[in-house]
Amino acid sequence: MSKNTPITVAYGDGIGPEIMDATLRIIQAAGARIDIETIEIGEKVYMRGESSGIEQSSWDSLRRTKVFLKAPITTPQGGGFKSLNVTTRKTLGLYANIRPCVSYPPYVETKHPNMDVVIVRENEEDLYAGIEHRQTEQVYQCLKLISRPGTEKIVRYAFEYAEQNNRKKVTCFTKDNIMKFTDGLFHKIFDEIGAEYPNIEKEHWIVDIGAAKLADTPEVFDVIVMPNLYGDILSDVAAQIAGSVGLAGSANIGDHGAMFEAIHGSAPRRAGQNMANPSGLLLGAVMMLVHIDQPDIATKVHNAWLKTLEDGIHTYDIFNEGLSIEKVGTREFADAVIARVGQQPQKLKPVSYKTGDVKKFRQQEIRKIEVDKQLVGVDVFLDWSAGSAEELGNKLGNMNLKNAFLYMISNRGVKVWPNGAPETFCTDHWRCRFKSKTKVGDPISHDDILEILQTFRNMGMDFIKTEGLYSFDGVKGYTEAQGQ
Repeated sequence: MSKNTPITVAYGDGIGPEIMDATLRIIQAAGARIDIETIEIGEKVYMRGESSGIEQSSWDSLRRTKVFLKAPITTPQGGGFKSLNVTTRKTLGLYANIRPCVSYPPYVETKHPNMDVVIVRENEEDLYAGIEHRQTEQVYQCLKLISRPGTEKIVRYAFEYAEQNNRKKVTCFTKDNIMKFTDGLFHKIFDEIGAEYPNIEKEHWIVDIGAAKLADTPEVFDVIVMPNLYGDILSDVAAQIAGSVGLAGSANIGDHGAMFEAIHGSAPRRAGQNMANPSGLLLGAVMMLVHIDQPDIATKVHNAWLKTLEDGIHTYDIFNEGLSIEKVGTREFADAVIARVGQQPQKLKPVSYKTGDVKKFRQQEIRKIEVDKQLVGVDVFLDWSAGSAEELGNKLGNMNLKNAFLYMISNRGVKVWPNGAPETFCTDHWRCRFKSKTKVGDPISHDDILEILQTFRNMGMDFIKTEGLYSFDGVKGYTEAQGQ
């Protein structure tokens, strides 16, 4: 008899308690070998003053079990409340978000009957670093962070997932035609790691046309790996065009733990009405069972669920007059799945999970690359609204600096001085780029930057941010302004 695996369970808010109760009843009826620790998260915890929606004792449980089955929560409106999902993923290092998006025709209405796409989303970086600032009266910023270690981990996970699950192709979506450094790095590492998997087809799409292709012809994709924001948006799109966001489960995997959930929200308007479809959370629990090395139970649960769909026992959200046989509530749907444990679908393709599916993905040690890094300039950002770009350039062009000079001014990324276009609209947020007086590309020092800032101070100019301009092995580590 296999030893039970401890898991942490949170019932969440809104429809969460109902769908969690249904999910646990189903997997336990199928023989899941689990010991449950229950924690409270979400709205009530937020209201007790915990801005992250989770208390310290709950972190202790998560660190102890390393497996989290979580129902959706409600984040109160207004400032100061942090996303619990983002907090949990980043705190526990759950770097890989896995979202299978499968169609189930004709039992769930879809325009894409052959869809079977797995989206692998990076979970910790990108704009979801959440580093935002209001810098002027008119301008706000959000920093997009893409790291080599973070990208190597998620890209390798995507290829390992494909290899272990007999997937034939891995596709990468980025916008590296515009964000040449951040998305460019993601694409570059995809190509580097992909070369280590010669039996898997590789391709890259610019995310806008890739998203259009995914919405129109999803059957041409197999596994898609993306940075955080694109993956968040397009996994919802993919789930919806497969049939319903309500049917999609999600796994969040890290080296020291994992979290499993539905991708939909807490739907407070449906709470307490015995209407909600528990399928998304149930399929998240199936992924959990595979993760904790209980593929036999995962197979029973998934096939029983498919048989229930096939038999026309549907909740309101997927009920289809003329095709569905019976409209049922949350509890009754769970009862129907339980009654079919041990059965297999006859028309939908049955699933079969194996122990080999859960072997640890190989992650090579993150490579540290030695580079010659030199400071060759600085961007100083100003809050200024006292005139035009030409007037600002004339004012700053007279700065008497020892080793640096004003090379360029841009506004919202567009060069506006020298020789800017009069049609360019400008806000109160200016980037002033300084480089070496001796030769553009020669090093400057931090003392030179301090001199620039002191000069700005003496002029009464409001500098709000600096960014060092570096070269790495002689290659520029910064982009030029649009229009240069």
